[in-house]
Amino acid sequence: MINKIGFVLIAGLAGSLATGQAALAGDAEAGAKTFRRCAACHSVEEGKRKVGPSLYGVYGRTAGALEGFRYSPAMKAYGGSGAVWGDETLDAFLANPKSVVPKTRMTAPPLKSADDRANVIAYLQSLGGE
Repeated sequence: MINKIGFVLIAGLAGSLATGQAALAGDAEAGAKTFRRCAACHSVEEGKRKVGPSLYGVYGRTAGALEGFRYSPAMKAYGGSGAVWGDETLDAFLANPKSVVPKTRMTAPPLKSADDRANVIAYLQSLGGE
């Protein structure tokens, strides 16, 4: 017999699977701190580019599609394949950018900690977008 907690966990997992995305429980405030590693190359202000594109509104955006930024051909192809920045795509990219988008111009080291990635994703999601 399933108790109430078990039922809630099963229902939550089923809901996550039904949407096609695993729920990443991240802490946006902690993610803002971790994001400092990224801030040398990425801004979170709308329209402000640095070496990398602004990540304002990146959550829910098609990869390689920010107007006015010159992406690598590899990133354009990744976006052209239908890739949209969400929990799963961001998690995979932050864990190992070059395995997700070979020949990406991003040279930053991967975020090895799953908690750090979940927190950064929560932070990026909090910035706006779709």
